Amino acid sequence: MIIKEVSARIVKDSRGADTIAVSVNGCEEASAPNGKSVGNYETPSYHRSLRWCVDFLNAFCDEIVFEKFEDLIRIEKAICKNADLKNAREFGANSLYAFESAVLKALASETGKELFELLGKNKKIPLPVGNVVGGGMHSASVSHRPNFQEFLVIPRALRFSENLKIMQFVYASVGKKLGASLVNDEGAWLVASEDERVLDILNSVRKEAEKKFASKVGIGIDAACSTLFHDGIYRYNNKILKPDMQLAFFEQIVPNYNLFYVEDAFEQGDFKRFASLNKFAGKNCLIVGDDLIATQYNRLVGAIRTRSINAVIIKPNQNGSLLELARIFDLCRRSRIKTILSHRSGETLDSALADYAVGFGADYIKCGVATPWREVKLNRLVEIEEKTVA
Repeated sequence: MIIKEVSARIVKDSRGADTIAVSVNGCEEASAPNGKSVGNYETPSYHRSLRWCVDFLNAFCDEIVFEKFEDLIRIEKAICKNADLKNAREFGANSLYAFESAVLKALASETGKELFELLGKNKKIPLPVGNVVGGGMHSASVSHRPNFQEFLVIPRALRFSENLKIMQFVYASVGKKLGASLVNDEGAWLVASEDERVLDILNSVRKEAEKKFASKVGIGIDAACSTLFHDGIYRYNNKILKPDMQLAFFEQIVPNYNLFYVEDAFEQGDFKRFASLNKFAGKNCLIVGDDLIATQYNRLVGAIRTRSINAVIIKPNQNGSLLELARIFDLCRRSRIKTILSHRSGETLDSALADYAVGFGADYIKCGVATPWREVKLNRLVEIEEKTVA
């Protein structure tokens, strides 16, 4: 394939915010999501501005020969040369990701392959991590909302289609028991409740789901504790905790609620207490770094060296380079770190995240339960499963 035409434009994400969409050679568009809870260490979204990146791509005229995933290095070198950058990620995570994804979509179209097939021979279908109840920054419209940002369900049946049914059952049942009728910007239920009450109900429904579907079901939280951390302490609705008290708090709630998944239990610089919680609970629970890592290779190296995590959130538009994502997945495999490919709160209808989860061999995919922007990715995984699993 020769890249002959690049077309970029500004589109809206699921929250109505501007983002970038790119098409190569007139093929299917690729678009980048936006995050609301933005970590200190993630790559900036755009070089100079969104408009500047759109104009740059619309003027892109290098006719690059592109035949395989690894040829993305030619794209990155061309961007660096034409934009006078030292590193392609300086072009911006959203703009670089959308462009590289659009190139891969064009190659898939020209070669008659599925997008995930361009990344290798892997056909593993990830387990879903579904956001059931929202709190924190993602539910700011509700007073007395939960402190934790997300309350999650992780079904572990053998087929993704069955896991989707389990997530939908848990989602509907928890919403009914909480008397919820509204959802936040990720499709999770909006409620005025303490964290412990939500966990009690989620745990109860988890047991119902295990009985109904005869399958293991895990629950968890994205605590997003960087958003609770101010002036050296964690500020909750009904308590204030110093860092060591925060560690003691999580050492209590993980076994009390049989949590299988805990994301960002501490602020984004606290490798030490992440490591302590991992040592305490990591045999039975995923201790997940999101803001701690921000999809940056060097920060992942540091987390592995300090044994701070046993699982990591990977968000393509926190980094931008799909080549760098491949390096991150490879490092995780070699270091026995579980991988969770994740959406953002401001999503688009692009389903490519599902293909990348399969192609990169992600252990889990975190893309919600409800709303069209999440369902398109879940349905794509069902479709991939039908194509690849006998």
